[in-house]
Amino acid sequence: MIRYAKPTTVDEALALLGEAPWRILAGGTDFYPAQGAKPFRDNVLDINGLATLRGIAETDSHWLIGARTTWTDLVRHPLPAAFDALKQAAREVGSVQIQNVASIAGNLCNASPAADGVPALLVLDAEVELRAVAMVRHLPLEKFILGNRRTELQPGEMVTAIRVPKNAATGTSVLEKLGARRYLVISIAMAAARLTIEDGIVANAAVAVGSCSAVARRLASVEAALRGLPVNDALVAAIQSAPMDELSPIDDVRGSAEYRLDAAREIVARAVFGAAGHASVEKVAAA
Repeated sequence: MIRYAKPTTVDEALALLGEAPWRILAGGTDFYPAQGAKPFRDNVLDINGLATLRGIAETDSHWLIGARTTWTDLVRHPLPAAFDALKQAAREVGSVQIQNVASIAGNLCNASPAADGVPALLVLDAEVELRAVAMVRHLPLEKFILGNRRTELQPGEMVTAIRVPKNAATGTSVLEKLGARRYLVISIAMAAARLTIEDGIVANAAVAVGSCSAVARRLASVEAALRGLPVNDALVAAIQSAPMDELSPIDDVRGSAEYRLDAAREIVARAVFGAAGHASVEKVAAA
């Protein structure tokens, strides 16, 4: 017999997860489309009654985003400019109706290569908080998402929060997304950049690209090339020449691998210039 449960406390939810396998239902915006017309064969654990998992809090060392926090919640919450790319991603997740119910943790657990929230969280050095009955562990986001629809989530565990270290919540960030149309689109490529500028020089850089590999990736060589540069056209030259070996795009109906690589370099440049406070995106393309 298939079971359905809607616990009201995290401890109750974890106890159920420790007893048997469950499919966790949060916002449900990916849950039901993935199910399609097939009959349910898994136990369903509805976590929408867990009020403590919704909201954003600040500690001395971290920003904590509860697993049930919606994209609309994120957009409305006052956060440092380092979170601007994540707020831009929030506005790209489907329609407004979806943004009102879809959870941030669900976006990560769905583990789509085109997940809008992942590049923006990667440039924030985000960690995923995983809880089971007897333990709590924290994993860097890049170690949590293993591949297309695959995560490090173990039996008996659930995601309870996303943690952003305070020392990564500095500077300004920007998200650039390329799709076949402006709204309600799965991206061909997307890039997030977070820069800390000191006296006109790039003191720190974090850059990530999504939809161009099985998992969104930080671009270490690009980041290294940007550090120490003045905020001018030298940034574009550095991006054009830096290797992007982390990317391994595929050919599909949205674009070829070759096109994705070219597009990734362009939108990385646009995101970097945006994060640097550059007013004109056109100059990036022309440089």
